[in-house]
Amino acid sequence: MHIARTLPDLRAALAPYQRPAFVPTMGNLHDGHIALVSAALPLGDAVVPSIFVNRLQFLPHEDFDTYPRTWDADCERLRNAGCTVLFAPSEQALYPQPQTCKLVPDPALADILEGQFRPGFSTGVCTVVNKLLQCVQPRTLLMGKKDYQQLVVVRHMVQQMAMEIDVVGCETLRADDGLALSSRNGYLLPAQRADDGLALSQILRCIADAVRNGRTDFAAIEAEAQATLTARGWQPDYLTVRQQGNLQAPRSGQIHTDQITDGPDNIHHGASRVVVLGAARLGGTRLIDNVEI
Repeated sequence: MHIARTLPDLRAALAPYQRPAFVPTMGNLHDGHIALVSAALPLGDAVVPSIFVNRLQFLPHEDFDTYPRTWDADCERLRNAGCTVLFAPSEQALYPQPQTCKLVPDPALADILEGQFRPGFSTGVCTVVNKLLQCVQPRTLLMGKKDYQQLVVVRHMVQQMAMEIDVVGCETLRADDGLALSSRNGYLLPAQRADDGLALSQILRCIADAVRNGRTDFAAIEAEAQATLTARGWQPDYLTVRQQGNLQAPRSGQIHTDQITDGPDNIHHGASRVVVLGAARLGGTRLIDNVEI
């Protein structure tokens, strides 16, 4: 595995390849990241992950300085996974000048949900992903569905900017007990992880079950879920049912309760498929998760 620290080095390393598959990360890699790499292997003639902790997507009070950085372990995992080139630029290499030119995504997608609680986050994501795509020039981009809104926003950006890139959303990898793998899970205290860590994923599944069973009073379902999660010691930012493609709130008539299904995990509600999205804090740790329906 070649490690490229600068753009000229990256382009030289990728010169022999025509169809790179790209996996952007901020490091502190877990099995979910490695699953993305594994999914990338058959989709390109080179697998190119990046490790870059992007300052632009952190708010001033967030954890940029303390975000876990595990360089040696990350490199070992990527090497063992069969990566071709690792792009790991410094801030100076990726942003040689202050990044005053930024890519602002569609507010209808970006200023809701995460955008309400982390203003500017999606602009930071789109700016860095766009810049990384210009550097790597991949044919395929792989992202995890755990960061669901981020995936939708980036997919829309790629379409709007007429990039010839296939955006592949990969399923969320979970621990044996169902907790979605996340670099921030390490912030949970052992007692929190053991006693309360699953509450967010559990409540999202309860909302999904209610919708599958025909409930369409979404505001009431969401309020009940917020109260339940709060009673368990969490501070919810949002628990909500949204349309998968545009993240807008569905109306009851848009989701047909006559379910057409070819399996318990593949249920279609007429013209609109939906996703249950949640973000909440447990102590000082903010987690996000989702369940597609």
